[in-house]
Amino acid sequence: MFQALIAEDSKPILRNLKALIHTSGLPIQVAAVATNGEEALEICQHNTIDILITDIRMPKMDGLTLIDQAKRINAKLKVVLISGYNDFEYTRKAINLQVCDYLLKPVERSQMMEVMERVVAQLKEEHHTESSVFDGILDPSSSRLMKLEPVFFEQSKLLWVVRKHIFTPLSDHWNSEIIKMRLTEAFEGHPFWLFPTQDPLQLLILTNASFIEGHNYNLNIMEKIHNFFVTLGLDVSIACSSRSVVPQKIPESYREISQTLKEQLNVSKPVLLDVSLSLHIQQASQEEINRLGDNYTGMIQRLQKDRFLLQLSEQLSKWQQADLPVAQLERFVSRLVGAFESSANQHTEWKNWVVHEQARKLFEQSSYADFCSELLTFSGECFDFLLTYNKKSGNELFMKIDEHLRTNLYAQVSMSDLSTKFHVSSSYISRIVKKYSQNTFVHHYLDLKIREARRLMETNPEMKIKELSDALCFHDQHYFSKVFKEYVGCSPSEYKAAIPFKPQDV
Repeated sequence: MFQALIAEDSKPILRNLKALIHTSGLPIQVAAVATNGEEALEICQHNTIDILITDIRMPKMDGLTLIDQAKRINAKLKVVLISGYNDFEYTRKAINLQVCDYLLKPVERSQMMEVMERVVAQLKEEHHTESSVFDGILDPSSSRLMKLEPVFFEQSKLLWVVRKHIFTPLSDHWNSEIIKMRLTEAFEGHPFWLFPTQDPLQLLILTNASFIEGHNYNLNIMEKIHNFFVTLGLDVSIACSSRSVVPQKIPESYREISQTLKEQLNVSKPVLLDVSLSLHIQQASQEEINRLGDNYTGMIQRLQKDRFLLQLSEQLSKWQQADLPVAQLERFVSRLVGAFESSANQHTEWKNWVVHEQARKLFEQSSYADFCSELLTFSGECFDFLLTYNKKSGNELFMKIDEHLRTNLYAQVSMSDLSTKFHVSSSYISRIVKKYSQNTFVHHYLDLKIREARRLMETNPEMKIKELSDALCFHDQHYFSKVFKEYVGCSPSEYKAAIPFKPQDV
């Protein structure tokens, strides 16, 4: 809702203008009225006014002087001039003062609507342009309601990113309005802005760059802000940059500070850091996390539940003492989830379990101890699923694979074909076939084909060896003969010759 001030010394005209705006249906509220220029100027000094509707001739201060003074207070003020005079001199001065539009007395409703619709359109466009500075970083519900004063864009800004520390309860005090009231003292009367971000665990605080003059920026200010959160019972980490930015660069700076903060968070205690300074390199390198990930993935693939849970419990205890970065802990858990998912082979029951949602909730626990307990429970449940699934489904899957191969002996079926058909990995198919046939996939499939070749020789002795080879997709008679001899112990010709002659019935 845009705030309007009407300055008009004629009370009937004043009432008429107020009534026209009130019944217009436009997002304009008459915040105040004044019957002379000085009164109107004082209102502008103490209130946020978006639209000034003023007569030219008024007592104590005329409309043009009022416009000039009011524009110094708010350069983006939209002014609509009311005049009963069609005088070029007034028009020229008004143009110099960047008046938006004119209303000629007597003001008619249609004229009023047309002018005010244009003014509202300009204000909306400017508001959208200004608020778009925060597109993509602020909570959408707050961003829609946000209205920044022009003074906000006049100075460069300093940013603080405040994040609720992981594994701490989310207090009722984690509310931007409550926090804003308590932070006023920390900023010692200087203007500051606090916004909830798209990340519900993170807040953005801005202040003018001039605020740090005379302060030890890193120690005094950031620690003071942190202490105020502590008084609210909120355990937070804070990151900032001692380099100020123009308002248009706020999103870029916010993302840089936010990303650095997330990379530096650890599981044991909050951090306070200035991203413009060289940062301490966190322990537990990514290479170490990858090595551990490989180790635990191997135990998942081999279904070593007890060993996995014992080693994971020990590792989690070590990490609490080693200030493990939260980002690396998240990567590690993601690696475990991926390994469990791969071993489940996208089984329907696994999909219905919504494993990713359960894994995400692990990081919403109120303490690191609770996180460890839930992760171990979650991992145990994953193992139980895999163990049950492997017992009942391994043989079932082999039977389906074997049936498919037997019905496709006159074609050429590859591991990739089976992987696509049964929605499992090629490596899993290889393990299943090996387990239940005691042969590799290739040997099992060739064995089935050679068995079929022997059947055809016995039932169709007139078939030539090449016809058999082509029918069973060997495409090379010599290769067929070689494979046949490996499996049967003699060549196809020898086997065919040894088949007892069965005279046909007369």
